[in-house]
Amino acid sequence: MKRITILALVAAVPVAALAAAETYVIDGKHTLPRFEYSHFGYSTQLSRFDKTTGTITLDRAAKTGAVEVVIDATSVDTGYALFNGHLQSENFFDTAKHPTITFKSSRMKFEGDRLVAVEGDLTIKGITRPLTLTVTSFQCMPHPVVKRDACGANATARIRRSDFNLGKFAPAVSDEVTLTIPVEAIRQ
Repeated sequence: MKRITILALVAAVPVAALAAAETYVIDGKHTLPRFEYSHFGYSTQLSRFDKTTGTITLDRAAKTGAVEVVIDATSVDTGYALFNGHLQSENFFDTAKHPTITFKSSRMKFEGDRLVAVEGDLTIKGITRPLTLTVTSFQCMPHPVVKRDACGANATARIRRSDFNLGKFAPAVSDEVTLTIPVEAIRQ
């Protein structure tokens, strides 16, 4: 009897571990990645992308997970339609050939129970570079409106436009860009 109970417990452990991973779908209405850069030294310009999809898989107990974010580069929003088109040209995002920007994680870093960084690969214009997103806030709790668990975070990183063949007008328009991804995701 003792042996059967121990075998049953051992067999149940992997199932319990798998059950701990939760999948969240990114809420595109509350996930609007933005980027900022110096414009000829006059000012810091702030623009965003209006369409984002993706998933987050999270096992908080094991402190592991995965993130996949897909940004629709054709949804770039500078507040000025003519400039939106300029950024979609071959000189910048070249959305006719590369309509999406992606980030796929390879590792999540925790300090205690707090997610502090997500490492992965950023792909823009078909060029992939490693990127570490610094997580400045992270919280999971029941969503008061949709009545399901949700997680949210703010993540930032600095990239160089020239690393992704976006360097037109650098250094007058700064090569270094701050990327910020505020994300909210609903558990499925």
